[in-house]
Amino acid sequence: MMLALEMFRSLPRTVAGKAMGARMPGLLSGYAAPLRLVTIDPPKADRPGWARVRTRLSGICGSDLGALSGKTSLYFSAVVSLPFVPGHEVVGELLDDCEDLPAGTRVVLDPVLTCAVRGVEPCENCALGATNRCSRITVGHLSPGLQTGFCKDTGGGWGQQLAAHRSQMHVVPEGCSDEQALLVEPVACAVHTALRAGVQPNDRVLVSGAGSVGLFATLALRELTPAGEIIVVAKHGHQRELALELGATEVVAPGEVLRRVRRSTGAFQLKPEFSSPYLLGGVDVAVDAVGSKQSLETALHATRAGGRVVMSGMPAPADLSAAWFRELELVGTYASSGDAFPRALELVAHDAVARIAKSVASYPLHRWREALDHAHSAGGLGTIKVAFDPRSSQ
Repeated sequence: MMLALEMFRSLPRTVAGKAMGARMPGLLSGYAAPLRLVTIDPPKADRPGWARVRTRLSGICGSDLGALSGKTSLYFSAVVSLPFVPGHEVVGELLDDCEDLPAGTRVVLDPVLTCAVRGVEPCENCALGATNRCSRITVGHLSPGLQTGFCKDTGGGWGQQLAAHRSQMHVVPEGCSDEQALLVEPVACAVHTALRAGVQPNDRVLVSGAGSVGLFATLALRELTPAGEIIVVAKHGHQRELALELGATEVVAPGEVLRRVRRSTGAFQLKPEFSSPYLLGGVDVAVDAVGSKQSLETALHATRAGGRVVMSGMPAPADLSAAWFRELELVGTYASSGDAFPRALELVAHDAVARIAKSVASYPLHRWREALDHAHSAGGLGTIKVAFDPRSSQ
C-alpha cells in the first residue's frame, strides 16, 4: 500500500470550484476540492519496458490547479480517466531494473502517454517524433490519459510510487539536484514553445506572464532562437529580476505593455468602445504564458498584422477578433517532443534556474491543503515552484 492524493469525480465540488474558485481560491484546498488523501495499492509495472518509480519530488502545475478548480475545458474529459493521482512534473528513482537502467537510477519523466507507452503501433505523429501529438492516448493497455498524472492506471507524482515506461525516462546527471531535476519537464515545455514560435533573426518578442511558464520560455527564447528584443510582462518584483537574468531585454507591468510596444515599434494605439485598446503594428511574436483571458488578449492586441501568437498556457476563452482582423497566426504548444528534454537538462544548469531550484517550496502529502494554498498564491509570495515530497512526513 502507498499514500497518495487522488482526484475523484464529484459534480458538486467541481461546480463549486468553477463558480467560486477564482474569487475564493481557498475553496480549492478546502471542502470544494475533488481531491483526497488515500491509501491505495501502487500501480502495476508488469509489462516489458515498465518499472516502478519512487517519487522524490513532484511539482504543482497550473494545469493541476485548473483541473481542481473546474477551469479546465470539458474538451479534456475524454482524455483522462478518474480517479487518478495527479502529478506530471516528476523526479524519482527506479525501484526496478528497466532495460538499460538499474534500480536506483534517478530519472525525470516525459509524462505524455504515447503509442510506445501504450504498446500499440506508432501513429503518424509518433512515427515522425511528434509524440506530444499522439493520436492513441485513449487506447492500448492503459486507460485513457493524455499524460502520467491524468491516467488512473499509471499513478502520478502526488503519490509515493508510480509506474512508467522506459521511453518516458530521462536520466538525471550527477551534480543536478532533485530541485533542478524537478524543473526539467517545465523547461522542456518551454524549449518546445520557443522552437514552435518560429522566431526570425532580430524579431521583437513579447512574453505575457512571468510565472514559471513565462520565465522558462524567456530563457529558451534567448538561448535557442535568434530573437532580438524580448519584452516580458511581470506583476511582481522578483519576477522582474529573474526575467532579466534569464534573457529579457526589458520587463514591464501589465498596464504598461501597449505603451512600451508602441514606443519601440511606432505602432498606432486604438481604443474601441467598451473594450480593451489594441495596436495597429506591434511585436513580431507574442507568447501567452498564462492562459487567462487578459493575458491572451494582451498578446493578440500587441502583435503586428501577420505576426504570430503562441499559446503556451492552457487558453481561457478570449476575444479573437484581432486574430481575424490582423491575420495573426495562432500557434498552440502542448508538452514537448524531440530533443526537448536533453536540451532542458542542459538549461537547468543556468545560474538563474539553479537559484529558482533552491527556492522550490516542498510539502509532504498530508499538508496538501497548505501546498495548494501556496501554489495559488505563489506569484505574490515570491515562489516560482511549489512541489510535493511524498517521502516527507514533516
